[in-house]
Amino acid sequence: MTSEADDKAILSGVLDRWKSGVDAHRPEHVAALFTEDAVFQGLHPYSVGRQGVAEYYDSQPPGLKAAYRILETRRPADGLVLGYLDVEFSFTDRPPLAVKLAVLLTRVEDDWYIAHYQVSRLD
Repeated sequence: MTSEADDKAILSGVLDRWKSGVDAHRPEHVAALFTEDAVFQGLHPYSVGRQGVAEYYDSQPPGLKAAYRILETRRPADGLVLGYLDVEFSFTDRPPLAVKLAVLLTRVEDDWYIAHYQVSRLD
């Protein structure tokens, strides 16, 4: 049996590495956090797989930074953690962008990876 604290720790572990890659503009580092067949929906048309994730983050402007706050977690099944988050992306040349993010993490061997990533703007 896992607890909400366990699920938040799992999410934070993956999302801290995601944030680090985004902040350092390292798209391949970010893409490595996703499964080979991850469904990725940023603010552009969706893609499937790590290559699409890498291309998306490579297209982001230098200086982009991410800050996140976990709002909810769920454990839909063993080996899966669902997270719903507030994320603020800040830029060097324009106001920040606040979005909602839903991620589904899956356990692969001894680590957790993002299998689904969905960003929504609510303005």
